[in-house]
Amino acid sequence: MYDGTGCRPDYMGIQRQMQRLSMQEVQARADYLGHSYLDQGVTFDIGGQERPFPIDIVPRLIEAQTWSHVEAGVAQRVRALEAFLADIYDEGQVFRDGVIPRRVVTSSPHFLRVAKGINYPHGVRVHVSGIDLVRDGNGDFRVLEDNVRIPSGVSYVISNRRAMSTALPEVFAHHRIRPVSQYPAKLLASLRACAPSGVTDPTVVVLTPGAFNAAYFEHALLARLMGTRLVEGRDLVAQGGRVLVRTTNGLRPVDVIYRRVDDDFLDPVHFRRDSMLGVPGLLNAARAGNVTIANGVGNGVADDKLTYTYVPDLIRYYLGQEPILPNVDTWRMEDAEHRAEVLDRLAELVVKPVDGAGGKGIIIGPRATAAQLDEMRKRLIADPRGWIAQPVIQLSTVPTLIGDTMAPRHVDLRPFAINDGEKVWVLPGGLTRVALPEGELIVNSSQGGGSKDTWVLAADRGAIPEASPAPAADDAVVHPSLRAGRAAERASGADDAAPPPSGHGGEQSQSQTAVRTSFGGER
Repeated sequence: MYDGTGCRPDYMGIQRQMQRLSMQEVQARADYLGHSYLDQGVTFDIGGQERPFPIDIVPRLIEAQTWSHVEAGVAQRVRALEAFLADIYDEGQVFRDGVIPRRVVTSSPHFLRVAKGINYPHGVRVHVSGIDLVRDGNGDFRVLEDNVRIPSGVSYVISNRRAMSTALPEVFAHHRIRPVSQYPAKLLASLRACAPSGVTDPTVVVLTPGAFNAAYFEHALLARLMGTRLVEGRDLVAQGGRVLVRTTNGLRPVDVIYRRVDDDFLDPVHFRRDSMLGVPGLLNAARAGNVTIANGVGNGVADDKLTYTYVPDLIRYYLGQEPILPNVDTWRMEDAEHRAEVLDRLAELVVKPVDGAGGKGIIIGPRATAAQLDEMRKRLIADPRGWIAQPVIQLSTVPTLIGDTMAPRHVDLRPFAINDGEKVWVLPGGLTRVALPEGELIVNSSQGGGSKDTWVLAADRGAIPEASPAPAADDAVVHPSLRAGRAAERASGADDAAPPPSGHGGEQSQSQTAVRTSFGGER
């Protein structure tokens, strides 16, 4: 909200409106938010205990121009990851071109060979994604990690907006805020668009592990808002290469399954045989082309934090573009030089497991004990594939109500994107997660973090132009499908630089030739 010299212009309206409220009234409205979430069942499971999901009373603002940049960067990243997943589960051209080592993919626990041969309508495997972003010391957004398996949290985006419009109506009314309520309709349209070929009126269901799952509230809310059935594995049956749902009128065919069940538990025929959460034979029906599973099976290899380090190269390779949103600087432990540097600077860096989630297993060097650092050093040496390291990033802060005062707390941002096969649509704002303890950098809900309503301001005058990515450098490795285009461009450039044909003659011809040759040399 503040830049060191005063309140930032976009936040002046919030500051002015909230200063008109006494601290007692602010606290009363914050208490109302907490109680309303508990009454509505807007909860999250932490350590087996169901708690209301914490929402802070102060919203976070993102101006239109900044959001346009974020929106384009998220969409670009999703398109590259779509192409990557399609490639590794098919021809593997990316390996032959040396963009990413084959062992990085095949050694990932989330690379599933049984997913090979499953064709997805319109080539969409990443129907829903959540790309985690942080703002660095310069105020620039960087990608912290990708979530294209089963990203969660969008229900809190929807619930936070409803709650804040009630708790702070006078503040809400003084801002032109882009809505988030269209998300369920966009998601349903995407799922229906990706139904198996020949299905004109697809039946969509939401598959949940059950009421004891930490994100069950989200599963139930999305199913209700989309007007679809919320089902568990026991409600579905796979037979004859098709999936059917049990109803009071008998079995009915299912065409699209928006699954919120992890791969390992999805089909006991192919994965964990003791799973009671999935549907035996589900993958066979998907391979036969009779049902679409969203998100795609085996997507987790793109979530792997070692894969993450190669995503900028994947963007150049598949799209022929420079990344709009850069990664956080990252050391790969598999690289001997990187590993030596990290071991030497372990007390300064953040070390993360490549297949971790929810902030678990992370060691923040400056806060770790000598014993923790010694143990981590042994782990890195024993299993370099399992870890990456990053610098400690002082995440941007936003004023947060702590007790009876406002204090800065670190935040990140998870924009959600939906791909329908024609366009990647990014929900305006996404989930801002806030680390509630003072100085804490881990914002995950599973670690006790809370959230803020994220307001993306509408443009005042006309549309903000979409951020245009720069073309990849000439020496970048690109996919064969892009090489022909580059070759044609180079040939066209050579034609432009060639001397004019004979017949123009004399002095003029020699002058033009000299000028063109000079430009050609500078290029």
